[in-house]
Amino acid sequence: MTNNEQQDDYKKGRGAQFNTPNKFLKTTQVKDYVEGIDEWTEPNVQTQFIEVDAKSLVNKVESPDVGMFYSMNPYMGCEHGCIYCYARNSFEYWGYSAGLDFESKILIKKNAPRLLRQFLMHPKWQCVPISMSGNTDCYQPAEKEYRLTRQLLEVCSEFNQPIGLITKNAGVLRDKDLLQDMASRRLVSILMSITSFNEDLRRVMEPRTTTNKQRLRVIEELSKVGVQTGLMLGPMIPGLNEHEMPAIIKAASEAGATFSAYTFIRLNGSVKFLFHDWLYKNFPDRADKVWHLIEEAHGGKVNDSEFGRRMRGEGNVAKLIADQYKTYTKKYGLQHERLGLDCSQFKRPGEQMKLF
Repeated sequence: MTNNEQQDDYKKGRGAQFNTPNKFLKTTQVKDYVEGIDEWTEPNVQTQFIEVDAKSLVNKVESPDVGMFYSMNPYMGCEHGCIYCYARNSFEYWGYSAGLDFESKILIKKNAPRLLRQFLMHPKWQCVPISMSGNTDCYQPAEKEYRLTRQLLEVCSEFNQPIGLITKNAGVLRDKDLLQDMASRRLVSILMSITSFNEDLRRVMEPRTTTNKQRLRVIEELSKVGVQTGLMLGPMIPGLNEHEMPAIIKAASEAGATFSAYTFIRLNGSVKFLFHDWLYKNFPDRADKVWHLIEEAHGGKVNDSEFGRRMRGEGNVAKLIADQYKTYTKKYGLQHERLGLDCSQFKRPGEQMKLF
């Protein structure tokens, strides 16, 4: 296929350009030859919202290096389409592909608010913060229609249940009133994800996300009303965006961010094949260099499963990024951990009546 043919075939507005096989399915359909006359249906890249009745919502996080105890996600799949997203692999559990399916078939857990209420009412629940968007972004485009995140926040506010939230969508400002109220009780903190100020890079790497100018506006507006807001730099990709770290930290600090975190790129499972295809189609001039730099930071591979090391990498490249992060977060005051959320206020509706 010529370069012109590749460009004509490129699915704009999507990160992935094909569906990877699902390892949990016994059979799969592939297109081996362009000129083949056998029946073949190209993947539907139009977004579909699929409502489901979930059996559970809040999950215990077993990984010790992700900074959360429990997580909940009202949506599975994510229309943002970030090509590097580790959550793509989890979509295979639902019988779909980690590729185009992940960003075009969005599962809507329409009973999520009821499931959360049931979970918090359980007498064995000992309050610790719960993270939203531990897997997919809770403010992705579907939220504008379904408002499940809003409803979950309302339940948490009622119970005084602390929440940590990460997003890259300006839709979070629709809930500024509720977040401000929860923040006044130290019940919420927010990480805004910013990976690049290069809009050409953002449009292909995170195709259906809000602009980075808008993300800085989110930090500014939430900080002004007392919502504890931080910066997530992740992932840092050598040869693509790691050189922007100082400028992003500086801008986030000036906008009002008070804490930060970062991750180094890791390409686990099917994400390896999707990212490789994306990289060589969009950046053929430097694809080899970027790929080898990622391998160098993961012991010759593009993924590392070792807790603690997998999200930081190792070797010279990873150390340069780690040192840069340490230097500039200290310079701009973002080296601090987020303030502790208050779990002491948690109460179930009606509990105060037990005295009578």
